[in-house]
Amino acid sequence: MNERNEMSSLHRLGLDDRSIAGVSMVLAGFVAFMGIITAEVLYPDYSTRQDISDLGSTLPPDPVIHQPSATIFNSTMLLTGALLLVAAYYVSRALGRRGFTIALPVFGLAIFAVGVFPGNIQPWHGLAAILTFASGGITAVLSSRVVSRPFSYLCLLLGGISLVVLVSVFFYGLVVGGPSPLEPLGSGGIERWVAYPLLLWVLAFGGYFQGQATST
Repeated sequence: MNERNEMSSLHRLGLDDRSIAGVSMVLAGFVAFMGIITAEVLYPDYSTRQDISDLGSTLPPDPVIHQPSATIFNSTMLLTGALLLVAAYYVSRALGRRGFTIALPVFGLAIFAVGVFPGNIQPWHGLAAILTFASGGITAVLSSRVVSRPFSYLCLLLGGISLVVLVSVFFYGLVVGGPSPLEPLGSGGIERWVAYPLLLWVLAFGGYFQGQATST
C-alpha cells in the first residue's frame, strides 16, 4: 500500500520509473566524469598515461595516496555506483527481467566496489576494476536489445569498443606475450579507451530513457 502511494506521488510529479532511471544514469555519468577530472587536476603532476585508479591510490608494495584526490575519486566511485544501482532498480521495474536488467546492477555494484577498495587494497581492487570493465561492456551491448534503432547501434559501438580494447589487453599480455598495438597510449590511455565509452553510454542511455518517459 505504501509503495503504491509512493508511486502515485511520483507520477503526479511526472516521475515514472523511466524518468527516475534516466535521471539517475545521467547524474551517474556526470558525477563520474567531473569527479575524475577534479581528482586529476588536484593530483600533483598527474598524467593521463597513469591508471585512473591511481587517483585513489597507486598499487602496492609502495602505494602513493594524494589528498584530496583520493577522497574525491573514491567518493566519486561510491556515488556513481549507488546512482547506477538506483537506476537499475527502476529500469527493471520498467522493462521487467531481462539480461540487460541483470547486468546493469552488476555494473553499478562493481563501480561501487572500486570506491570501497582503492588500488592499495589488492586483490580486491583489481577484481573490482576488471568486473567493472567487463560488466559495463556487456551491459552496454545488451542494452541494444531494449532500445530502438539507430540508438541500438550506438550502444553496440560503445560497448563493443570497450570490450574489444579490454580483451586485446589480455590477449596480447597472456597469449601473444608481447606489447599491445595500443602500448604508446600507456596503461592510463588504454584504460580510458575501456572506461570512457562506458561512461558515454551511461549518459546517452540515461538521456534516451528520460526521453522515452516524457514521450509516453
